[in-house]
Amino acid sequence: METILHNKDRKTFLDKSITTREVIFVLVLAVCLTPWISPPLALLLGLCIAQFIGHPFLHLNHRATHILLQVSVVGLGFGMNVFSALQAGKEGILFTIASIAVTLTLGWLSGKVLKIEKKLSHLIACGTAICGGSAIAAISPVMKAEEKQISVALGTVFILNAVALFLFPVIGHALHLTQAQFGLWSAIAIHDTSAVVGAANKYGPEALQIATTVKLARALWIIPVALITAFSFKTSRERIKIPWFIGLFILAMILHTYWPMPQISQVIVAVSKTGLTITLFLIGAGLSREVLKGVGVRPLLQGVLLWLFISGIALWAVLTLA
Repeated sequence: METILHNKDRKTFLDKSITTREVIFVLVLAVCLTPWISPPLALLLGLCIAQFIGHPFLHLNHRATHILLQVSVVGLGFGMNVFSALQAGKEGILFTIASIAVTLTLGWLSGKVLKIEKKLSHLIACGTAICGGSAIAAISPVMKAEEKQISVALGTVFILNAVALFLFPVIGHALHLTQAQFGLWSAIAIHDTSAVVGAANKYGPEALQIATTVKLARALWIIPVALITAFSFKTSRERIKIPWFIGLFILAMILHTYWPMPQISQVIVAVSKTGLTITLFLIGAGLSREVLKGVGVRPLLQGVLLWLFISGIALWAVLTLA
């Protein structure tokens, strides 16, 4: 009888614990909706949630961040001019082509040296070269990657994203980078679109426009890289997920350029920036101890080496050529 009562008390305690966890999570999420929380701070709050109480809605996290990011990026298009964006994309195209080719090649070489599984090494290289988690999600079915390989590659990219979001604006200010230089550098050197937009938004409006445009143009390279991957790994050409939201982003820019509605656009852009802040909070909340431990030393080392290389080369390029 005592055992039954003990188990009942324990269940009640666990239920209360889970309820408390959910309340804390929702309260912190609500705080992130306020204008006082910047994207880097939101990410930090998410990381604290992940380490100390855990994400109570983790099973919904990936889907939520995926949708929120895409909607927020489209909304940012209502604050951009299509002609300025085209100019930014034109300036970044050579950097994009060169950096993707070099990063994929170095990814293949470093994977061999570090003796990392071929598919895992390629996923980390693709995530670094193109657009982080989006590239990994698109490339993995094409090469028939295993779930463990996908998880490790995503964990590696997300850890480095978190570091970049804090580190890049500091380096940019220390080196007195112009907004144009910082926008181009962050678009090339930071993995995920969410972290790129978060860092650029902190740096300034011009940096945000350039970084977003160049990064989304870079994301289109998922398609040719996926085809090359299918050929390299001798797999059947699975359906490649094309990032259609980029088309909506372009449409938003065109509407804002030719049919401006300043008051409405300001509201949409403000809401989109808040959406981005929430996205980064959720990404941080998803980086649990299990995710961090599951990455492993060698994959993380490969990710760091590739990231340092592409960041250094891109920084040199924007300082000397841009």
